[in-house]
Amino acid sequence: QVQLVESGGGLVQTGGSLRLSCAASGLTFRRYAMGWFRQGPGKEREFVAGIRWGGGSTYYAGAVKGRFTISRDNARSTVYLQMNSLKPEDTAVYYCARDRGDANIRFNQDDYNCWGQGTQVTVSH
Repeated sequence: QVQLVESGGGLVQTGGSLRLSCAASGLTFRRYAMGWFRQGPGKEREFVAGIRWGGGSTYYAGAVKGRFTISRDNARSTVYLQMNSLKPEDTAVYYCARDRGDANIRFNQDDYNCWGQGTQVTVSH
């Protein structure tokens, strides 16, 4: 069974930190770029961060650049999102996804063909 399972979400105060994890099973993890997306209340799902399979190339949305860090452990088939200096506007359901390939880090969710169920992140004032 193909699965991406996110964990690590929760409730945190403004300025706090969380580390999200996304564990893959039943699918090829190596050789594919991975991404994190989020969907806030009443908003469309948006790209947050992406990483190519080797881990040496990453990209961030402007709203999170400098605060979030994406990384991956191919031996564990896991991708991470370290989130620091959290703000209330970061409140959202966070999803990890596997790209259809690894040519580039892509921002369009249609370029990703496997998704996790999401994990809720709530940042209080």
